[in-house]
Amino acid sequence: MGKIVLRLDRMMVERKISLNELAERVGISNVNLSKIKNNKVTAIRFSTLAAICDVLKCDAGDILEFQKGE
Repeated sequence: MGKIVLRLDRMMVERKISLNELAERVGISNVNLSKIKNNKVTAIRFSTLAAICDVLKCDAGDILEFQKGE
């Protein structure tokens, strides 16, 4: 079975934004954003994803990646 991988780290580097700044602008804690950035979550709220995309000026597809299973 495939899985969804979050590529937030790449987008943050491209946009030159720190974890602290993004967390503050999105309105979530640094700890929760760090978990999202490091793929330590099993779910993400659409409202959080939308807020991240709004701040980073990107589409959800720029952050979410599907990896096929074996």
